[in-house]
Amino acid sequence: MTGKASAIVSLRDVGKTFENGTVALAGLGLDVAAGEFVSLLGPSGSGKSTALRLIAGLSEASAGTIARAGGADAGQVGFVFQDPTLMPWASVAANVLLPFKLNGADDVTARAAVTRALAHVGLSEFANAYPRELSGGMRMRTSIARALVTEPPLLLMDEPFAALDEITRFKLNNELLTLWQQLRRTVIFVTHSVFESVFLSQRILVMTARPGRVFAEIVIPAAYPRDDRFRTSAEYAGYCRQVSEALAQAMGVAS
Repeated sequence: MTGKASAIVSLRDVGKTFENGTVALAGLGLDVAAGEFVSLLGPSGSGKSTALRLIAGLSEASAGTIARAGGADAGQVGFVFQDPTLMPWASVAANVLLPFKLNGADDVTARAAVTRALAHVGLSEFANAYPRELSGGMRMRTSIARALVTEPPLLLMDEPFAALDEITRFKLNNELLTLWQQLRRTVIFVTHSVFESVFLSQRILVMTARPGRVFAEIVIPAAYPRDDRFRTSAEYAGYCRQVSEALAQAMGVAS
C-alpha cells in the first residue's frame, strides 16, 4: 500500500460495530495518497459505505485510528451519495451553494465558486433549473458540483452512478475521469462493479464480506486518459478478469 509519508488518508486496524451488534468492519487498513483515484470494491454488506462515512467523519470508528493529512480534515471532504439528495424547491445553483450557506461564507466568493463548479460539470446553462427538470445524470452532476464547490482536497463517492442506466453511467464515468485529471483531487470511490472500478481507478482495494477488511490491492497501470477504446481492449478485459477473480476469492473468505 501507499507509504504513510505521502498518504492523505490512513486507516490502521479500524473496526466498526453498530449498536445492534453488527460488526461492519474489523482490522481495516488502507492508505490513499494525495491525487490518487482509489476504488473500494466488494459485495453488498462488506462495509464499503461504512468505511467511507468513517473517513468523512460522519461516523466514529469503534476501534483503530484514522488519520488525515493535506488539509483533508472532516470539514474539508466532499461527499457524493448514491442518491443526489437535492433540495427539490431550490434551483441547481442554490443546491450547489448549500455548503457555503451552512458555513456562512462571503456571498460574492460563494457565488463565484458555484459558477466555477457548475462549469466543471457542464451545467452552467442549467443554473436556474430545478431538480424535477433534470435527468438522472444531470441531478448527479449537480451533486458532484456541490461536493466540489468548496474545493476540498478529498472527494468521497458512494456508488454515485449505481442507479443510472448503463449509457449514462459510462458517460459520467468518462466525465468524472476528465474532471479528476483537471482538478487533481484525491478520489475514493465505492462501487460493487468490477467493470467500473477497473475503468476508473489507479488502485482497487477488494474487500471481504462482513466484517469488511482489505483482501487484495490491485494496481491498474493503464494510461490516462481512458475512453471507450480502453473499455473494449484486451488490456481492460484482462484487468477485469484479475479483479473478478480477487473478488470471488474475497467473497469466499470466512469471517
